[in-house]
Amino acid sequence: MTAAPHVLILAGTTEARLLAAELVANGAAGGRPVRVTSSLAGRVAGPRLPAGQVRIGGFGGVDGLVRWMREHQVDAVIDATHPFADTISSNAARAAVTAHVPLLALRRPGWVAAPGDRWHLVDSLAGAAAALPGLGERVFLSTGRMGLAAFAHLADHWFLVRSVDAPAPPAPPRMEVLLDRGPFDLAGERELLRRHRIDVLVTKDSGGQATAAKLTAARDAHLPVVVVRRPPAPAGVATVEDVAGAVRWLGERLG
Repeated sequence: MTAAPHVLILAGTTEARLLAAELVANGAAGGRPVRVTSSLAGRVAGPRLPAGQVRIGGFGGVDGLVRWMREHQVDAVIDATHPFADTISSNAARAAVTAHVPLLALRRPGWVAAPGDRWHLVDSLAGAAAALPGLGERVFLSTGRMGLAAFAHLADHWFLVRSVDAPAPPAPPRMEVLLDRGPFDLAGERELLRRHRIDVLVTKDSGGQATAAKLTAARDAHLPVVVVRRPPAPAGVATVEDVAGAVRWLGERLG
């Protein structure tokens, strides 16, 4: 009996969990059974584990990923990491070429400004920090716990930092940490902005619905929003925007 094809999902997002659940339950397009391994970076304590096999921790760069794929006979890789996880996405693109394994990027669509939004687009967290003076003094920093060092020099601003796990220094000197995990609803986001007297929001263009309510709340409150653009995807990597597209792609590649 021929072994089921082995699919490696570079995970950590809602889409990755949904994809793993779909593949474990129903296989690839056409119903072909597959063996699924989801890889988590291990940066979040107590992650939500996907269906199928799970590994936690880094691979050790491109060479380590190539070695792991060969040792575990991986037939296809789906990069369903966070849109800002550019290091692993770049490593995956290089490793897939070296190992001769097909690679797909699953990326949820980015957010689009709506009428009434006061967005200020920047290319990095450092750019976001540079944009803050003149926009507001009480900052809702919803970019996660990584990268707080970019704002550590802003002593005149007060920051509300929301993240799943507690951040580590360096960090802004005037800061309150809110440990929470999405999804977040509109009523809660409006109350958060009101209670903390927020006058500017900083966010990454993560896309998706789990954390989008803060943008609507900021729009309703007429607040400026500093939006960090996504890093460019690796060149030459096929991309889909939803789980259904990834399942179809797998069916086509695996036959």
